[in-house]
Amino acid sequence: MAIPFQLEPLQTKQLEQIVQLDRICFGGLWTKGAYEREINSPNSFLLGLVKQDDYQNEQLIGIGCFWAILEEAHITLLGIHPDYQRQGLGKLLLCRLLETAIAWPLERATLEVRVSNHPAIALYQKLGFEIAGRRYDYYPVPPEDALILWRSNLDDPQFHQQLKDYQQQTIQSLLTNGWDVVQSG
Repeated sequence: MAIPFQLEPLQTKQLEQIVQLDRICFGGLWTKGAYEREINSPNSFLLGLVKQDDYQNEQLIGIGCFWAILEEAHITLLGIHPDYQRQGLGKLLLCRLLETAIAWPLERATLEVRVSNHPAIALYQKLGFEIAGRRYDYYPVPPEDALILWRSNLDDPQFHQQLKDYQQQTIQSLLTNGWDVVQSG
């Protein structure tokens, strides 16, 4: 049986699940109050990946966020619950964040990533992110440097097509592996 899920902007009623997922994915990076500010900020986009069980209960299993700063999307979070990693859900979440950044309309995107997070770096580079620098001792626990990645020209029609193709391939792979994408209304 397929596992239904959808991508949706997160709401205040989901704050407890958001904080719980933050603890699991990021070790408690942000507080409940910080997430509430993100939800209410006109310059922030907080996106969730929500799975439904057989009883129509919803479980938040992925989270992504960017801040719109001038013409830039600063991706601040991208995480998938460890039980659901390595299936393509993070790719889909990133694609939707970038689609939204294009619609806002933002011209470029940036983010920081742990230097040891090779799967994430490979994903970002596949979507045209390039290494722009390094932040030493950026992550406190465990201590580690961050790479600064940039993606310019979000408004390039060729990138739009690449993003659509990549998203479609990812959805097809998820469908093949037992997931069912529910269109959010």
